[in-house]
Amino acid sequence: MMNRNCNWLTTYDPFDPFQKLDKVFFGDPFFSNATTAVAAFGTDVTDEGDFYKLTADLPGFKKDDIQIDVDNGILTISAERNEETEDQDKKGRYIRRERTYGSYKRSFDLSEVDDDKITAKYVDGVLTLELPKKQIQEVDSKKSITID
Repeated sequence: MMNRNCNWLTTYDPFDPFQKLDKVFFGDPFFSNATTAVAAFGTDVTDEGDFYKLTADLPGFKKDDIQIDVDNGILTISAERNEETEDQDKKGRYIRRERTYGSYKRSFDLSEVDDDKITAKYVDGVLTLELPKKQIQEVDSKKSITID
């Protein structure tokens, strides 16, 4: 199941025929169509001028539980948790026994980002990525072609 949110770092889905139409109807893709899984984590994206700042709420995870990958211009943040807690009395009977399992994943389009310069830090349950914008060189739109 997939939901639509509003942020530009978009989940890339090559099989979504409407993904490009979102740009036509809703403007700049920066704020148009992110796709998230049902078990997703909250993210915020802000434009800081020279870079975008992405913050992801991942409370309860250890740094080693989180993986960040870039593949073909798609940034994927995934986190997996597998914890068990057992409390027993002196006779070995359970007073409480809890298990927590969770797997979370979000993917974002990096078409406007220099993916070689991305930095990440994880503090107090919040993952923060700085995504430097690509330097766009202005090109003259008018060219003269010489005839041989």
